[in-house]
Amino acid sequence: MSEKKESVWQGFKAFLMRGNVVDLAVAVVIGAAFTNIVNAFVRGVINPLVGAFGTKNLDSYSSCLKGPCEGTGDAATGVRILWGSVLGATLQFLITAAVVYFLMVLPMSKYLARVADRKKAKEGAKELVEVTELEVLKEIRDELVAQRQSGRGGA
Repeated sequence: MSEKKESVWQGFKAFLMRGNVVDLAVAVVIGAAFTNIVNAFVRGVINPLVGAFGTKNLDSYSSCLKGPCEGTGDAATGVRILWGSVLGATLQFLITAAVVYFLMVLPMSKYLARVADRKKAKEGAKELVEVTELEVLKEIRDELVAQRQSGRGGA
């Protein structure tokens, strides 16, 4: 019975120590911190820009589906569609996606492409050196064979 518990514990420990789990945990922590930055950007920059054309708070934009729509918060009556909060969440998503793409994904893909190009160039140069060395060795062999044949014919 204790052997089974140890194997389950060892399996759980192995699961936690795998690189994927640690990478995922780091990504979640960084993502949570990054969300705060994006939220602050939307509140501090995007909402005031939208406020120049209407209200500063996107959550206040709504449409009345079934009236009478009066009041706000818990005292509100009627059926409202809060499309302003959907718009705000969409803007936050688009900003987050753009920042992640342009500051993380795009530079990383360019870096990986450069590394792959360098690796191909090194392999190509190595093949060229190997081919050149092989050709030189063949020429030396042919020269030695020619010398032997001329030495035999003259003797």
